[in-house]
Amino acid sequence: MDTPTRNPVIAEDLQQIFARPEDWQRFAGSHVLIAGATSFLAAYLVEFFASLSERWPDRPVVIHALARNPEKLRRRFPHLCGQSWFQPIIQDVCSPLPALEQVDFIVHAAGAGSPKQYLSDPIGTTCSNVLGMLNLLEVAKQHQARLLFMSSGAVYGHAQSDEPISESDFGGLDPLDVSACYGEGKRVAETLCADYHRQYGVATVMARISHTYGPGIDLDDGRSFADFVRDALVGRDIVLNSDGSGSRPFCYVSDATAAFLILLLRGEGGNAYNVGLDQETTILELARLIASLSPTPGLKVIHPPLNPGRQALFRSSGHFDLAKMEGLGWRPSILPQAGFARTLRYFTQH
Repeated sequence: MDTPTRNPVIAEDLQQIFARPEDWQRFAGSHVLIAGATSFLAAYLVEFFASLSERWPDRPVVIHALARNPEKLRRRFPHLCGQSWFQPIIQDVCSPLPALEQVDFIVHAAGAGSPKQYLSDPIGTTCSNVLGMLNLLEVAKQHQARLLFMSSGAVYGHAQSDEPISESDFGGLDPLDVSACYGEGKRVAETLCADYHRQYGVATVMARISHTYGPGIDLDDGRSFADFVRDALVGRDIVLNSDGSGSRPFCYVSDATAAFLILLLRGEGGNAYNVGLDQETTILELARLIASLSPTPGLKVIHPPLNPGRQALFRSSGHFDLAKMEGLGWRPSILPQAGFARTLRYFTQH
């Protein structure tokens, strides 16, 4: 049987992250607890820390990979299972965590990340954000560890503006809305992070993340870009559910991962930072781009008759002000043309 290896697209992405002008040696010999280790964004962090352990076998980064499903963990990281520095913790983040001898960095990435997921389990979504955060903050307090929370632009609510969204901009959120489990859960978790920083001095940092894609996305998660990639891979014409005029800032996962790592090392405690792309692509432009990148030539983009009620569900536009992350020396560099080409190559080689 062949020895499992890392997908070459992910390996290239990790090399590009490592090449950034950052003192990655600060992670050497540390213990990192990652909750939600198999989730899309957290998995890239696991891969990066694993690559550091492979580079520095004398001072490996010990990865405590918390996940609920051991089989999913084995499927996602077959090339890591069995390594002494890869230490799974199989449980729900909402349950008290086992005692650990050393924890230097913590990442909370557990919980639903797409509407399809969180609408199917709203209670679990709220609990993973709030109860899970309490459990991880207690570990951070005990070990004086730095903690990164994977938050979301959903905390900004529904305010409409043509201006880029900064970390101090907020709109309304209806706590009784069907999607409040996600946005309100993220808001409460951020409040807990800020309070643990103020009251106990825990170094908590929050990444407010916008639309992120790349290798490892769940092609069944219901978001438009995932649907388009799935269609392109199977050679199926892409059907729009709107007129395609809405636009989104699509950030490639390795750019986002670099931001998360910088925040773990240098983010200011008790602060939130926008992480995303500040250039928007319309849904129609994205559909046409992904169709053109398909391994099957000649795919079409189809516009069905529009349902005005459904069309009203689509937010028209909006992107982040990235000045705060730019102050830490980070800007995204991979635009959708290159990023979605890499995503499709990952799946064709997977």
